[in-house]
Amino acid sequence: MLFKKNTKLVLTGDSVTDFGRDRNGWPGTEPSLGTGYPRVISAELAAVYPELKILTINRGVSGDTTNELVARYQADVLDLHPDVVSILIGVNDVWRHFDSTFLHPTDLVDLPLYREHYQWLIDQSKAAGAQVLVMSPFFFEANHNDPMRKMVDEFTAAAKELAATNDLLYIDIQARIDAYLKNNSPYLLTPDRVHPNYIGHTLVANEWLHAIGFDADHRQD
Repeated sequence: MLFKKNTKLVLTGDSVTDFGRDRNGWPGTEPSLGTGYPRVISAELAAVYPELKILTINRGVSGDTTNELVARYQADVLDLHPDVVSILIGVNDVWRHFDSTFLHPTDLVDLPLYREHYQWLIDQSKAAGAQVLVMSPFFFEANHNDPMRKMVDEFTAAAKELAATNDLLYIDIQARIDAYLKNNSPYLLTPDRVHPNYIGHTLVANEWLHAIGFDADHRQD
Protein backbone atom coordinates (compact mmCIF):
# COMPACT_ATOMS: atom_id res chain seq x y z
CA MET A 1 0.00 0.00 0.00
CA LEU A 2 1.25 3.45 -0.91
CA PHE A 3 0.94 5.16 2.47
CA LYS A 4 3.16 4.97 5.53
CA LYS A 5 2.28 5.35 9.19
CA ASN A 6 0.90 8.78 10.19
CA THR A 7 0.40 9.90 6.59
CA LYS A 8 -1.55 13.16 6.28
CA LEU A 9 -3.64 12.94 3.14
CA VAL A 10 -5.37 16.00 1.66
CA LEU A 11 -8.02 15.53 -1.02
CA THR A 12 -8.68 18.73 -2.93
CA GLY A 13 -10.77 19.87 -5.86
CA ASP A 14 -14.28 21.13 -6.57
CA SER A 15 -17.81 20.16 -5.50
CA VAL A 16 -17.27 16.49 -6.33
CA THR A 17 -14.70 16.45 -3.51
CA ASP A 18 -16.40 19.03 -1.26
CA PHE A 19 -19.81 17.35 -1.17
CA GLY A 20 -21.21 19.15 1.85
CA ARG A 21 -18.19 19.09 4.10
CA ASP A 22 -18.39 21.11 7.32
CA ARG A 23 -15.69 23.75 6.99
CA ASN A 24 -15.72 24.23 10.77
CA GLY A 25 -15.48 20.51 11.47
CA TRP A 26 -12.41 19.01 13.07
CA PRO A 27 -10.09 17.61 10.34
CA GLY A 28 -10.58 13.91 9.79
CA THR A 29 -14.03 13.74 11.40
CA GLU A 30 -17.10 12.66 9.45
CA PRO A 31 -18.70 16.15 9.19
CA SER A 32 -15.46 17.63 7.84
CA LEU A 33 -15.17 14.90 5.20
CA GLY A 34 -18.54 15.55 3.56
CA THR A 35 -20.70 12.76 2.20
CA GLY A 36 -18.78 11.87 -0.95
CA TYR A 37 -15.75 9.82 -1.95
CA PRO A 38 -13.40 11.40 0.68
CA ARG A 39 -15.56 9.93 3.46
CA VAL A 40 -15.52 6.50 1.80
CA ILE A 41 -11.74 6.64 1.39
CA SER A 42 -11.20 7.78 4.98
CA ALA A 43 -13.46 5.06 6.36
CA GLU A 44 -11.80 2.31 4.35
CA LEU A 45 -8.30 3.39 5.33
CA ALA A 46 -9.25 3.64 9.00
CA ALA A 47 -11.15 0.34 9.05
CA VAL A 48 -8.63 -1.80 7.16
CA TYR A 49 -5.31 -0.12 8.04
CA PRO A 50 -5.87 1.25 11.57
CA GLU A 51 -2.22 0.72 12.46
CA LEU A 52 -1.19 3.37 9.91
CA LYS A 53 -3.23 6.13 11.60
CA ILE A 54 -3.84 7.94 8.32
CA LEU A 55 -5.43 11.39 8.63
CA THR A 56 -7.70 12.22 5.69
CA ILE A 57 -8.63 15.86 5.14
CA ASN A 58 -11.16 17.18 2.61
CA ARG A 59 -10.30 20.51 0.97
CA GLY A 60 -12.70 20.50 -1.95
CA VAL A 61 -14.63 23.72 -2.65
CA SER A 62 -17.84 23.70 -4.66
CA GLY A 63 -17.68 25.67 -7.90
CA ASP A 64 -13.91 25.73 -8.13
CA THR A 65 -12.11 25.81 -11.43
CA THR A 66 -8.33 25.70 -11.49
CA ASN A 67 -8.47 29.51 -11.22
CA GLU A 68 -9.84 29.29 -7.69
CA LEU A 69 -7.81 26.26 -6.67
CA VAL A 70 -4.57 28.01 -7.59
CA ALA A 71 -5.63 31.11 -5.64
CA ARG A 72 -6.35 29.20 -2.42
CA TYR A 73 -3.81 26.39 -2.72
CA GLN A 74 -1.15 27.69 -0.35
CA ALA A 75 -3.47 28.65 2.51
CA ASP A 76 -6.02 25.88 2.06
CA VAL A 77 -3.81 22.92 1.16
CA LEU A 78 -0.06 23.42 1.53
CA ASP A 79 -0.26 25.17 4.89
CA LEU A 80 -1.67 21.90 6.26
CA HIS A 81 1.74 20.32 5.52
CA PRO A 82 0.33 17.25 3.79
CA ASP A 83 2.39 14.18 2.99
CA VAL A 84 0.12 13.35 0.07
CA VAL A 85 -2.17 15.60 -2.00
CA SER A 86 -4.81 14.04 -4.23
CA ILE A 87 -6.10 16.48 -6.86
CA LEU A 88 -9.40 16.18 -8.72
CA ILE A 89 -10.02 19.30 -10.80
CA GLY A 90 -11.13 20.16 -14.32
CA VAL A 91 -14.81 19.40 -14.85
CA ASN A 92 -15.82 22.94 -13.83
CA ASP A 93 -13.15 24.39 -16.12
CA VAL A 94 -15.03 22.62 -18.90
CA TRP A 95 -18.57 23.10 -17.58
CA ARG A 96 -18.31 26.89 -17.46
CA HIS A 97 -17.92 26.82 -21.26
CA PHE A 98 -21.38 25.23 -21.49
CA ASP A 99 -23.51 26.40 -18.55
CA SER A 100 -22.51 30.10 -18.51
CA THR A 101 -22.79 31.00 -22.20
CA PHE A 102 -25.30 33.80 -21.71
CA LEU A 103 -23.42 35.22 -18.72
CA HIS A 104 -20.44 36.14 -20.94
CA PRO A 105 -17.81 34.92 -18.45
CA THR A 106 -14.38 36.50 -18.70
CA ASP A 107 -12.48 33.94 -16.63
CA LEU A 108 -12.95 30.78 -18.68
CA VAL A 109 -10.13 28.24 -18.49
CA ASP A 110 -8.99 26.88 -21.84
CA LEU A 111 -6.79 23.82 -22.27
CA PRO A 112 -3.40 25.63 -22.27
CA LEU A 113 -4.34 27.53 -19.10
CA TYR A 114 -5.55 24.31 -17.47
CA ARG A 115 -2.16 22.73 -18.18
CA GLU A 116 -0.38 25.80 -16.80
CA HIS A 117 -2.47 25.84 -13.64
CA TYR A 118 -2.09 22.11 -13.06
CA GLN A 119 1.68 22.22 -13.52
CA TRP A 120 1.82 25.04 -10.98
CA LEU A 121 -0.16 22.94 -8.48
CA ILE A 122 2.24 20.06 -9.01
CA ASP A 123 5.32 22.25 -8.69
CA GLN A 124 4.11 23.89 -5.50
CA SER A 125 3.19 20.54 -3.98
CA LYS A 126 6.56 19.02 -4.77
CA ALA A 127 8.37 22.07 -3.40
CA ALA A 128 6.45 21.60 -0.15
CA GLY A 129 7.53 17.96 0.04
CA ALA A 130 4.13 16.48 -0.78
CA GLN A 131 3.51 13.51 -3.01
CA VAL A 132 0.88 14.25 -5.66
CA LEU A 133 -1.84 11.93 -6.92
CA VAL A 134 -3.55 13.06 -10.13
CA MET A 135 -7.19 12.01 -10.45
CA SER A 136 -8.64 12.26 -13.94
CA PRO A 137 -11.45 14.75 -14.43
CA PHE A 138 -14.56 12.78 -15.39
CA PHE A 139 -18.00 13.08 -16.89
CA PHE A 140 -20.81 10.55 -16.64
CA GLU A 141 -21.57 10.42 -20.37
CA ALA A 142 -20.88 7.44 -22.62
CA ASN A 143 -21.28 9.36 -25.88
CA HIS A 144 -17.82 10.61 -26.83
CA ASN A 145 -19.40 12.87 -29.46
CA ASP A 146 -21.30 14.85 -26.83
CA PRO A 147 -19.69 18.34 -26.95
CA MET A 148 -18.98 18.52 -23.22
CA ARG A 149 -17.68 14.94 -23.15
CA LYS A 150 -15.33 15.80 -26.01
CA MET A 151 -13.88 18.70 -24.06
CA VAL A 152 -13.65 16.72 -20.81
CA ASP A 153 -11.67 14.09 -22.74
CA GLU A 154 -9.19 16.77 -23.81
CA PHE A 155 -8.71 17.94 -20.23
CA THR A 156 -8.45 14.37 -18.99
CA ALA A 157 -5.74 13.67 -21.56
CA ALA A 158 -3.87 16.76 -20.35
CA ALA A 159 -4.04 15.61 -16.73
CA LYS A 160 -2.77 12.16 -17.74
CA GLU A 161 0.09 13.71 -19.72
CA LEU A 162 1.10 15.92 -16.79
CA ALA A 163 1.09 12.95 -14.45
CA ALA A 164 3.38 11.03 -16.80
CA THR A 165 5.68 14.01 -17.39
CA ASN A 166 6.05 14.60 -13.66
CA ASP A 167 6.29 10.88 -12.77
CA LEU A 168 3.11 10.93 -10.66
CA LEU A 169 0.47 8.33 -9.98
CA TYR A 170 -2.47 8.84 -12.34
CA ILE A 171 -5.85 7.56 -11.17
CA ASP A 172 -8.05 7.06 -14.23
CA ILE A 173 -11.55 7.53 -12.84
CA GLN A 174 -12.97 8.24 -16.30
CA ALA A 175 -11.86 4.85 -17.60
CA ARG A 176 -13.57 3.11 -14.69
CA ILE A 177 -16.77 5.08 -15.30
CA ASP A 178 -16.66 4.27 -19.01
CA ALA A 179 -16.37 0.56 -18.24
CA TYR A 180 -19.39 0.81 -15.93
CA LEU A 181 -21.45 2.68 -18.51
CA LYS A 182 -20.97 -0.04 -21.13
CA ASN A 183 -23.73 -2.00 -19.41
CA ASN A 184 -25.44 0.52 -17.14
CA SER A 185 -27.20 3.86 -17.34
CA PRO A 186 -25.37 6.95 -16.03
CA TYR A 187 -28.45 7.66 -13.92
CA LEU A 188 -27.34 4.86 -11.60
CA LEU A 189 -24.31 7.00 -10.74
CA THR A 190 -25.34 10.66 -11.10
CA PRO A 191 -28.33 13.01 -11.30
CA ASP A 192 -26.68 15.51 -13.68
CA ARG A 193 -23.68 13.78 -15.37
CA VAL A 194 -21.23 15.75 -13.19
CA HIS A 195 -21.99 15.09 -9.51
CA PRO A 196 -21.92 11.46 -8.36
CA ASN A 197 -24.61 10.02 -6.15
CA TYR A 198 -23.52 7.66 -3.36
CA ILE A 199 -23.04 4.77 -5.79
CA GLY A 200 -20.97 7.04 -8.01
CA HIS A 201 -18.85 8.21 -5.09
CA THR A 202 -18.28 4.60 -4.06
CA LEU A 203 -17.13 3.80 -7.59
CA VAL A 204 -14.71 6.75 -7.49
CA ALA A 205 -13.41 5.80 -4.04
CA ASN A 206 -12.91 2.15 -4.99
CA GLU A 207 -10.90 3.07 -8.08
CA TRP A 208 -8.79 5.48 -6.03
CA LEU A 209 -8.13 2.81 -3.39
CA HIS A 210 -7.27 0.24 -6.04
CA ALA A 211 -4.73 2.63 -7.59
CA ILE A 212 -2.84 3.13 -4.31
CA GLY A 213 -2.57 -0.60 -3.68
CA PHE A 214 -5.27 -0.83 -1.01
CA ASP A 215 -5.87 -4.44 0.08
CA ALA A 216 -9.36 -5.02 1.46
CA ASP A 217 -8.19 -8.33 2.89
CA HIS A 218 -5.39 -6.73 4.89
CA ARG A 219 -5.42 -7.59 8.56
CA GLN A 220 -3.69 -5.55 11.27
CA ASP A 221 -0.67 -7.35 12.71
